[in-house]
Amino acid sequence: MRYFASKMTIWRSGDPFVWLSGGALALILLLLSGLFVVVTVNGFGAMWPKRTAKLELRSGDIVLGEIVERELIPPSRTSSVEAFRLQVKRGNRDLSGSDFVWLDEAEIERISYPEEAVVIERRQWGNFYGFPARLLWRNDVVAGAGDGSWRKLEKLLAEEQNIVRQIREIERNEAAALGYKQEKLRIEIKELEKRGAQSARLASARLRGKALQREYIELEQRLQAKRQLLSGVLEMRAAGDQLKRIELAEIVRIYQPNAMSWLERLLLCGQRIIEFVFDDPRESNTEGGVFPAIFGTVMMVLMMSITVTPLGVLAAIYLREYAKQGRFVSLVRIAVNNLAGVPSIVFGVFGLGFFVYTLGGSIDELFFEKYLPNPTFGTGGILWASLTLALLTLPTVIVATEEGLAAIPRSLREASYALGATKLETTWRIVIPSLVPSILTGMILAVARAAGEVAPLMITGVVKLAPSLPIDANWPFFHFDRKFMHLGFHIYDVGFQSPNVDAARPMVFATTVLLLLIVLLLNLSAIIFRARLRKVGLSGAL
Repeated sequence: MRYFASKMTIWRSGDPFVWLSGGALALILLLLSGLFVVVTVNGFGAMWPKRTAKLELRSGDIVLGEIVERELIPPSRTSSVEAFRLQVKRGNRDLSGSDFVWLDEAEIERISYPEEAVVIERRQWGNFYGFPARLLWRNDVVAGAGDGSWRKLEKLLAEEQNIVRQIREIERNEAAALGYKQEKLRIEIKELEKRGAQSARLASARLRGKALQREYIELEQRLQAKRQLLSGVLEMRAAGDQLKRIELAEIVRIYQPNAMSWLERLLLCGQRIIEFVFDDPRESNTEGGVFPAIFGTVMMVLMMSITVTPLGVLAAIYLREYAKQGRFVSLVRIAVNNLAGVPSIVFGVFGLGFFVYTLGGSIDELFFEKYLPNPTFGTGGILWASLTLALLTLPTVIVATEEGLAAIPRSLREASYALGATKLETTWRIVIPSLVPSILTGMILAVARAAGEVAPLMITGVVKLAPSLPIDANWPFFHFDRKFMHLGFHIYDVGFQSPNVDAARPMVFATTVLLLLIVLLLNLSAIIFRARLRKVGLSGAL
């Protein structure tokens, strides 16, 4: 009896439930940590330069590339012998038609790692694996294989990459700005012709158009002169003795992985990570960087937060402080709670119908009629996507703010009234300052929800590749009508829409890690700000 009594005492004390709750929390944290580690290893681990293997097959063929994976071959009905096969990234897609190949280990006679093997990262057609044959400059042979050509190659490659960067800067800045001016002038001339303006104004506009056309011709001549400086060609010999001519201007990076030290590999990995974060995508988003997607994601989240926070706070304050509590207010609260469970694609359809077609179409008719039939705000853009996600996360902010209002002691309000303050003054000077931490909590939850949403964005403004960022040096600087890229949609597009799934897999994992880090950084900033507010004496309530 004493044994059972002691057991009942333990259960009544609640200690088992405390341990059960703590164990569940520890398990959840362990699973989340494991997920983050797996994604990080698969993503940024692929940026570590691997050794290039030379696989000699029994058939006499030779395959050169990176050994990516080793897996067990399912046993057949005729044989139960355990066998394995290797997945090799051989690149050279313009020669072989595919980046990857599976080879049975039984077919491989010998595997070696020659130091002279070269890996070339190209702007098109992916990686090239082979051995350098000749280096040409303006059709003259500068160096051949094995006669100290590597240093000459590095020097010429650095010169051509510098020219390529200059060309890209001219195209991105000067050419884009000139095209923007020409488009503005074209619309102006069209408007003057439509209104039947004076011939002097129209003639002046056309003269400006001719001046811009001359600037464009001069810019094209400058670009053509720059392109003529790109004369370097590297002849490479693939594993099957096929000869391939690669222009130095098409090379992003060239290295010999089997001859690199550990420190050189680390530096190359760092360069790839920096390129991934700050460069533009290439090869149908499967290579290069994701900076436009990072910029679009952060800007959209900030615009969403600026929109949803005041709306949610005002709605919560009205429901809790001003509205007469009754059946109608209860129905409103039920509706708000139900909105939190509505599928996100429904909000996307609403955003498309109301924001894009109705509101955006009306704005075009009133203020941008001269641009019609080409829509300005009557099509998807970052503004409409942000407003759609603001509606999606509005219930979260309302609920968090109402919980904070309910936790503020009523004695604070009564003391304010006793000192002669009005309802508005009490709300503004007492309630809202005490509510700031709860408001930030709602914003944190809204950011966490909105940053990973993809379905509403697919029909309200996100695209696979945006030609320009929503912010640039052209007036009015903030172009809220532009389409944008998003990390979540980038993951979906690369992972599920890419024709080269195996090559896109590392990009999917790396982009996922980056999205998690951005959400964590945004939330951490809000948490630190909330903690500082509490530290200076603001009594938040959670």
